[in-house]
Amino acid sequence: MTSLEDRLKKLNSLSTTPLTPQLEGKVTRMVGLTMEAVGCAVALGDRCLVQVRKDKWVESEVVGFTGNLTYLMPTEAIDGISPGARVKPCLEDSLMPVGDELLGRVVNGLGKPLDVKGKIKTRDAVSLQGDIINPLQRKPIDEPLDVGIKAINSLLTVGKGQRLGLFAGSGVGKSMLLGMMTRFTKADVIVVGLIGERGREVKEFIEQILGEEGLARAVVVASPADDSALMRLRAAMLTTRIAEYYRDQGKDVLLLMDSLTRYAQAQREIALSVGEPPATKGYPPSVFSKLPQLVERAGNGRAGGGSITAFYTVLTEGDDQQDPIADAARAILDGHIVLSRRLAEEGHYPAIDIEASISRAMPQIVSEAHLQGAMRVKQLYSKFQQNQDLIAVGAYVKGSDEDLDHAIVQMPEIRGFLQQSLSERFTIDESLEALVMAMTKGQ
Repeated sequence: MTSLEDRLKKLNSLSTTPLTPQLEGKVTRMVGLTMEAVGCAVALGDRCLVQVRKDKWVESEVVGFTGNLTYLMPTEAIDGISPGARVKPCLEDSLMPVGDELLGRVVNGLGKPLDVKGKIKTRDAVSLQGDIINPLQRKPIDEPLDVGIKAINSLLTVGKGQRLGLFAGSGVGKSMLLGMMTRFTKADVIVVGLIGERGREVKEFIEQILGEEGLARAVVVASPADDSALMRLRAAMLTTRIAEYYRDQGKDVLLLMDSLTRYAQAQREIALSVGEPPATKGYPPSVFSKLPQLVERAGNGRAGGGSITAFYTVLTEGDDQQDPIADAARAILDGHIVLSRRLAEEGHYPAIDIEASISRAMPQIVSEAHLQGAMRVKQLYSKFQQNQDLIAVGAYVKGSDEDLDHAIVQMPEIRGFLQQSLSERFTIDESLEALVMAMTKGQ
């Protein structure tokens, strides 16, 4: 991989001869997060180096243009920039380090280490843009994936290559659930993208939730909330690209991205800054085209290859399940797991709302008996929730509804089955056994 310093040296070596306007431009204006430059013959998505001070250059990306004006977005803070700052297009392709050397490491959106384990030297490097797989050539989802959580394994069974959303408001345990899946899931490699999270939460997730056991077989790409919008966008793309690399090696990959909402918000910042009009609740149209472009890169590879099973957290503002990003995510994902604030407040962990959750691939990967058992649990749980107020005040008369009578008897066992401590792990077989016990005990 060519470092930024090497690119700078190469570009500066060109300054011995007069630079043409097509090779070098200058910044004429900066509004908000966007720089306007003239004199650069560059294309959308190209990278440029902007001179902030005499000895400091900042990498930027072309995010739009109007006439002879080119709009640039920096990857980091550009304090000290002045009118007329020099702009040099980067001549080399943007390659990111990939390989087994990344396992156990924490990097930023540019692939540079954030931990204190030294430089990362990998044998391979790839472009951020992976190859698009023909959907007709993808292997179908036909094999279950053990995530170690009994409520998911039994009632919301996940298939290898499936992409699911984890819908939750703030503070209902989504990071804890991701950490459990990271430690328990049967996968060759785990790739975690922490996009737009608070810096404190990044450290806590790695040290406390992920732990040494989880980190040993994982790659973490972190872009905290104080990073630029472009850096957060790149971090999400790099997370997906690393997962694609391991999938192409024939490995089964678990991709966890927290969160898809922060990715959408980063794209919104960029789109609004270049003048794109807002559409749905302040989100420009490009946001809703970027989401499927990112999500569709996950999934199964070609027949005989590896897989990427992806979980994307989606933050629901005010626990509103009709939030624009939540609504768009449900349409492009293969299922969704909803975490309930009510359950979390009751001390019910993981706070999975099985009524509102669904795995669209489950009917194709489990037996008919398993599917019928899961549906029966959902029916009893839903029946009890619908009549909970009547039961609480003593207004329900036993014998009025046979299913409700059964639900009242089984509800303590079902609730106990749905809960699981952070250190417990249940295989798929153990999850089914626990489900059968919960449905038969007390009868």
